[in-house]
Amino acid sequence: MGRTLENKQQIVEELKGLLDEAEMALVLDYQGLSIKEMADLRTRLQSNDGVCKVTKNTLMRLAIDGNGAWSNLDSLLTGTNAFVLIKGDVGGAVKAVQSFQKDTKKSETKGGLFEGKLLSHDEIKAIANLPSREALMAQIAGALNALATKVAVGVNEVPAGLARSLQQHADSGNS
Repeated sequence: MGRTLENKQQIVEELKGLLDEAEMALVLDYQGLSIKEMADLRTRLQSNDGVCKVTKNTLMRLAIDGNGAWSNLDSLLTGTNAFVLIKGDVGGAVKAVQSFQKDTKKSETKGGLFEGKLLSHDEIKAIANLPSREALMAQIAGALNALATKVAVGVNEVPAGLARSLQQHADSGNS
């Protein structure tokens, strides 16, 4: 028995909601993956704010219709697709997909979309090589700490420098 119209509308609304929150989408050919393997992929994605949805291309077309940011996904909507929608740690989620594909030796990435732009396979690989959000935050925190130390040292030197200048001025005035 086919899905009811109401059920299809519900799926489309859910997809729209996920797309509204997503920063990036990957389209995977999931043919040949077992239910267990799909569950494994979903588990790997959870910690990186990624969700994997298997849905008909027609329903995804309805979800992206009128949403300019995602309209370029249309060119990838052929065959059997699983959609990985990512918010947050884009690099970590792409890494999770790639390690899953390496482990299962199944599922090809057809392409991806980031900020309305279709991504090449090389660009998707480059995103996977980005440091995680935590690593970036640690780098930024380290840079800020170094800057704060420099500022603190500079601020501490101001009174000493000012005192030296005043002393020099006083000395030159006395001679």
